Amino acid sequence: MHFIYNTAVFITSLLLQVGALFSEKLKKGVLGRKNTFKILANQLREKDKTIWFHCASLGEYEQGLPLFSELRKHYKNHKIVLSFFSPSGYEVRKNCPISDIVIYLPLDSKTNAERFLNIINPELTIFVKYDIWPNFLNILKRKQLRALLISATFRKNQTYFKFYGKPLRNALFAFEHIFTQDEASKSILKTINYHKVTVSGDTRYDRVSNQLSIDNTLTFINNFKNNQLCVVAGSTWPEGETLLINFINSEASKNVKFIIAPHDIKPKRIKNLQAQLQSKSILFSEKTAIDPSNHQVFIIDTIGLLSKIYSYADIAYVGGALGDTGLHNTLEPAVFGVPVIIGNKHNNFPEAQALINNGGMYSIKDSTTFNKVLKKLISNNAIRATSGLKNKTFILNKKGAVKEIIKYLHI
Repeated sequence: MHFIYNTAVFITSLLLQVGALFSEKLKKGVLGRKNTFKILANQLREKDKTIWFHCASLGEYEQGLPLFSELRKHYKNHKIVLSFFSPSGYEVRKNCPISDIVIYLPLDSKTNAERFLNIINPELTIFVKYDIWPNFLNILKRKQLRALLISATFRKNQTYFKFYGKPLRNALFAFEHIFTQDEASKSILKTINYHKVTVSGDTRYDRVSNQLSIDNTLTFINNFKNNQLCVVAGSTWPEGETLLINFINSEASKNVKFIIAPHDIKPKRIKNLQAQLQSKSILFSEKTAIDPSNHQVFIIDTIGLLSKIYSYADIAYVGGALGDTGLHNTLEPAVFGVPVIIGNKHNNFPEAQALINNGGMYSIKDSTTFNKVLKKLISNNAIRATSGLKNKTFILNKKGAVKEIIKYLHI
């Protein structure tokens, strides 16, 4: 099994190099990984004490951030190494304040893993949710280095629990403790005789709750909203944008402002989106040159602002669950006490189903259901307020995962 896995890693390396010739995203990852060991050699000394945080991408970073921040306070004399596998995480957070060194994780070959861990030799390693790499984890275990997996979720149909998933399954035993989001995940781990588990919940609830305690003011959004009812559509994909555009272009959108933050902000995509709108629209990149107050649609052609923009929402739509892409972060808008609309493909997102059951989130499948729900929320202040309060209350009651992990670490 290990031979098959290592062969697959080698083939993946070749495929990524070929893919990099045609994909800018893959190219960034390939080039970034080539620099990893050089960065480590330049910024680490043999005497340095280190902590290693690993995240697959940006979403996992945001999920782990409240714990990372707490550990940063405690390990003041350690160098924090933060690794990403995906360019979408690295490129956005390569200058983040909670870490001293930000790198791409090398591909999970035995040679890379051995070299990497010999250099950083972390006192503590935190993996967020998933991205389980057997060679890295097996060497951590062999070297008797502490490693935790946080905010983990498991399902019976995952590779870990299949007959061919032995390398991944065995790698889980490198973690001295796993903190799961729910009891179901704990029960599944028991089926492979892994018992060092605490159901701590999801650190994302801590993360989004912290958003309420910071200044979310964005003057240009405030000027754009101009005290009107505002729908914020975050992390949108084409299938959801079609529904939004049709609604905005209809009479039903009268006296309503819309903010659209597409997942893909390439200029061609933004121009195409803007061209389909019949009402006046403005881009974030134009905000200093144009008065936003007399426009109906604000398109956010940049990244990093969405969590603050949600604070201006009266109603939110979160993309990713209508097509083949996974649902994006629904907790970010929900914590601000607004109702949230999502697509119907949310089976692998238990927090979404929980919020639907709680009465603050609405699942739609097509333009008919989208229009019906959005019209109801626009026209009925009481339903809008009640739904939003249910979301906020639910999230605040789910806080506490970080405290559980810190308590386990005795710091």
